[in-house]
Amino acid sequence: MRRSIRLASRLLGGLVAALAVGAAVVPACAGADELKIGFVSIERITRESAAAKLAETRLAQEFVKRDKDLQELGAKLKATADKLDKDGPVLSDGDRARQQRELQEMDREFQRRRRELQEDLNQRKNEELQSLLERAQRVVRQMAEQEKYDVILQDAVYVGPKVDVTDKVLKILDATK
Repeated sequence: MRRSIRLASRLLGGLVAALAVGAAVVPACAGADELKIGFVSIERITRESAAAKLAETRLAQEFVKRDKDLQELGAKLKATADKLDKDGPVLSDGDRARQQRELQEMDREFQRRRRELQEDLNQRKNEELQSLLERAQRVVRQMAEQEKYDVILQDAVYVGPKVDVTDKVLKILDATK
């Protein structure tokens, strides 16, 4: 019991000391210049900026032919599978086995090409995103220096509209190509 009283006394003494130090610091900070803080939503920049939309268009154009070829191969695969299901009972064992092997090979080719397309698309998306983020970071730095921001954050639990500078960054980013 005495031990817990001594511990509580020490903690209370430490708390009082911390409050005293804090009370001395607050008036000193009040006289100092206020911090200028801003917030930028990277999610909005990657979704709403003209550069992001242009990148999406470029990617769509770049991969449209491969996607169309893959869709055609998928349709051919489905037609072949349907034909085998329909004709399978009347085919000889040798013909049925041969057509099943061809169908499996066609399916492997389809899966390989789909996987390659997805990997290439993801890689290009990452490249475009990285380029956009680098440009946005330069814009944020430039704006922060010009408007004398002390801190600009990219991640926060809550952001009031007064400190959100995302619209300014979007405007500058879209104005510069």
